[in-house]
Amino acid sequence: MSRPPARLPWLTWPRAALTVLLAAVAVLLLVTDRIPPGGRHGGSEPAPEQQPLPGVPSGFFTGSDEAGVRRIAQVQAWLGGDSLTVGHTYLPGDRWSNIEGHPALFGPWARWKAERPGRLFVLNVPLLDRNEAGLPDTEVRAGLRRGADGAFDGHFRTLGERLVAQGLGDAVLVLGWEMNGTTYSHRCRPDPTAWKAYWRRVVGVLRGVPGQRFRFDFTPSRGLDAIPWPHCYPGDDVVDIIGMDAYDQPAGLSFEEQVYEEYGLAHHVRFAAAHGKPVSYPEWGLFRNGDNPAYVRGMLDWFAAYRPVYQTVTDYCPHGVWQCDANPESARIVKGALGPGASGPS
Repeated sequence: MSRPPARLPWLTWPRAALTVLLAAVAVLLLVTDRIPPGGRHGGSEPAPEQQPLPGVPSGFFTGSDEAGVRRIAQVQAWLGGDSLTVGHTYLPGDRWSNIEGHPALFGPWARWKAERPGRLFVLNVPLLDRNEAGLPDTEVRAGLRRGADGAFDGHFRTLGERLVAQGLGDAVLVLGWEMNGTTYSHRCRPDPTAWKAYWRRVVGVLRGVPGQRFRFDFTPSRGLDAIPWPHCYPGDDVVDIIGMDAYDQPAGLSFEEQVYEEYGLAHHVRFAAAHGKPVSYPEWGLFRNGDNPAYVRGMLDWFAAYRPVYQTVTDYCPHGVWQCDANPESARIVKGALGPGASGPS
């Protein structure tokens, strides 16, 4: 007579605990199965040739003014194709009159967008003035609460009306980006409750502008910063896209570690899926780890796997891939993905 098999210890766990364990294993397997091949390359390995990235709307941030618009054509010439369909710029956050926007800023972008069907205009919108002035938490908290009470409604109504008047009423608006950090005065940590109420208020005002078809992009920076970014999420009814700014930092962190770190890339796509939202990557690029083709390939393969609404290479020098000569291997990978063969929807 054979012995019955020994009972595995976890089979005696309470059903609720077992359910949690199995769900966690399933999520881990899902994300592990979908991690792009580039994520498993060490930084010292030569990266293989990058396949084109068709069907993912792509852009380069090349500057906020009219010169930035002109540089898009220069980047496309550098790529050797016409794959760039995303124009991305930022409103100055120094004073409210600039946050309201100006025809001088919007006009060149509106003309660029109108030249070709299917182009997408993305605009980062500060939620408070003096946005990079290093305001103390007490002042930030007071500003967020005033905003939630409607003190700044008129500024955002003016912004919405000016965008519609310029033919940019279908813009993606990235409100209060990187709110989980410490850089900007529109940061969330001083008062998450007020921050969320203020976001909801601003979206309500902008949705009330006649002729608008705006989409609203909630975009933290990758990882755990001053506050876990999910604590700032204002609600599914006022968010259309869940974005992430994801630079190659800190020094020594591999792409795979960026995927699995707390509140990293894997958390981002799981969170968006749980809320029924598409993802975006408004800012990404080299930063602390030099010419790192493994990171670049990992990000591009990540986009191919998760199909963001748009992605924008943020080409600051000296850690860009277009403006600088210091990163030739990363530049080669970008050209392979966004050059000839990558234009147009799939």
